[in-house]
Amino acid sequence: MPQAYDQPIIDVAHYVFHYQIPDKEQAVWTCARVALLDAIGCAIETAATSRECRALLGPVVADTVVPNGFRVPGTELQVDPVKGAFDLGVLIRYLDHNDALGGAEWGHPSDNLAAILATMDWLSRASVSRDDDNGPPLTIKTLLIALIKAYEIQGCYQMRNAFNVYGIDHVVLVKLAATAVVSWLLGLTEDQTRAAISHVWMDGHPTRAYRSGANTISRKGWAAGDAARRAVQLALLVRAGEPGAPGALAIPRWGFLERTFGEVGFELPRPFETWTIQNVLFKVMPVEGHGIAAVEAALVQHRALQQRGWSHPTNHIQRVVLRTTAAADLIINKTGPLQNAADRDHCIQYVVALAFLKGSAPEAADYADNSQWAPSKELEYLRSRIEVHPDAKLTQDYFDLDKTSIGSGVTVDLDDGSSLSEILIEYPIGHARNPKTSAAIQAKFAKNMRHVFSEAEVARISKAAEDDDMRVMDFVDLLVRPAPSNPQPKL
Repeated sequence: MPQAYDQPIIDVAHYVFHYQIPDKEQAVWTCARVALLDAIGCAIETAATSRECRALLGPVVADTVVPNGFRVPGTELQVDPVKGAFDLGVLIRYLDHNDALGGAEWGHPSDNLAAILATMDWLSRASVSRDDDNGPPLTIKTLLIALIKAYEIQGCYQMRNAFNVYGIDHVVLVKLAATAVVSWLLGLTEDQTRAAISHVWMDGHPTRAYRSGANTISRKGWAAGDAARRAVQLALLVRAGEPGAPGALAIPRWGFLERTFGEVGFELPRPFETWTIQNVLFKVMPVEGHGIAAVEAALVQHRALQQRGWSHPTNHIQRVVLRTTAAADLIINKTGPLQNAADRDHCIQYVVALAFLKGSAPEAADYADNSQWAPSKELEYLRSRIEVHPDAKLTQDYFDLDKTSIGSGVTVDLDDGSSLSEILIEYPIGHARNPKTSAAIQAKFAKNMRHVFSEAEVARISKAAEDDDMRVMDFVDLLVRPAPSNPQPKL
């Protein structure tokens, strides 16, 4: 009798194959379309503005031609689905502008779109030429189903499982979720999908070194693409006949749990359904998600300083007290020299000081080595005046699934002995509970897309995302563009 797979592997595969997303739950489908377009907009923004990122794209061997290959949005490239998942994953993630989700672990569920779209576009083109597709219909509706389920797998694991405690980077959950849904898209059986998932847990997983202190480097911008690439590769290996390992998680001594996760097992506080897609944080600024509320609060305080009529109001700041979550304190509280753009955009003191000095939200270019802010002595002085204090109540509300707030409070002490009372932002713009989120995300998408598309083209792409029966390859064709002749330098 064949050995049964570990229960967490069984549960993920069962959800992918058997959970039916109700058609009547329009809010779920609307959130999925918003997530799709937001991630596409982030990819287009990166393709149009980041020379550094574009250097990572394209076939591994130059001039390789891939018949029926994935057409990478925002570029002229056509590559195999494995490299395509990497390329789109890099484009979505590189500027730290795509959606985010907190919990005991933190991450970016839209990273999964890279594996989903690359696989579906390639399958769609191949099915036209060979008529051999065995999976679900390769339409926008199927794309949304895969996206909702990938979000949910990653999100439910993030809520209570702190992979970071064991030094593992959160992109392990991109690999898990993407492998599961890509297996389904490829037409694998449920048992084959369990096999593919078992390979996820047998993989080595990246450490968080490249997100930490002086070791923070641009790898954090392509780590999710690397996970998406591996997800597609694992599913294809199983499709080609590779068996799985049923005890990949729980086998004594060598299993993932005993070897890596302290034998405690995974905790899932809710069943896999559609919670995550409805509770993700959409970013309206390229700031690490735990710092967005602090930036919003700083901008409110900046306006209060301006109202005092001082010509240089920031010169009067003696101290900024930043009350925030334990997650923000752990991830983005950084003192000392900042080495590069990747280091700066993950420093809460940098982004808050920048907001005070600019009077507006940070932009990707503000982190660049050659920006006016990177060498700014005024910014560095103000940064040194910012105190970060993790707060138990804000942290509790951050983990509360009925609140999922991501709060920060900013108090300003001035050189005349007065203070500006704390401004507390619990649900910044981009959060599902903020009424301004919908309009802000629409504006963000339009702005990102206008880097390379006309207003008419943007409208056509938005309309296409509403067409459940549209073939994915036809949708992707709307997103293709030649390389810009002179992309703006990235960070």
